[in-house]
Amino acid sequence: MSYQIQVPTREQVDAKAQGIFDNLKKQLGTVPNLYATIGYSSDTLENFLGFSGTAGKGSFTGKEIEAIKLAVSEANACVYCQSAHTALGKMAGFTEEETIELRAGTIADARLGAISQLAADIARNRGKATPKLVEQFFQQGFDEKALIDLIAAITAVTFTNYVFGSTEIPIDFPRAKALAGTPA
Repeated sequence: MSYQIQVPTREQVDAKAQGIFDNLKKQLGTVPNLYATIGYSSDTLENFLGFSGTAGKGSFTGKEIEAIKLAVSEANACVYCQSAHTALGKMAGFTEEETIELRAGTIADARLGAISQLAADIARNRGKATPKLVEQFFQQGFDEKALIDLIAAITAVTFTNYVFGSTEIPIDFPRAKALAGTPA
């Protein structure tokens, strides 16, 4: 990149974004670099946090949502989000190895496999799901509502994947391990 986007400080964003930063700091103890960067547009940050905070929750557990975000972040080659969701996935109860398996599409758990494989497939294929993976998803007891909730969760994490891909801001989480055969 010839132009490097800088992560803004609290003083470099508008009053609305400053308030959001203050709330994030209270909730998380910090303002992650990605959220701070989205804060250049306080309206976008506000709308994103509202959408991402609820996307998928009607059909999936917090742990399952992290599985979706890990799979999609891998499909979109977003190292920032792979790192963030590895940390969050571990907080949700996944082991390091399970986070890698979710990203690789090799997790043994049939339910998590159906969710993460379909999520990655939809991301890789620009919204076009492979019918076999949709069928596998439905065979795990999911319905049409869950499919729409899955697409919402994919959309939320894809936004952050794209923000990182366009800004390449510093990663402020422990860096996720690269999958075998992929560059670090």
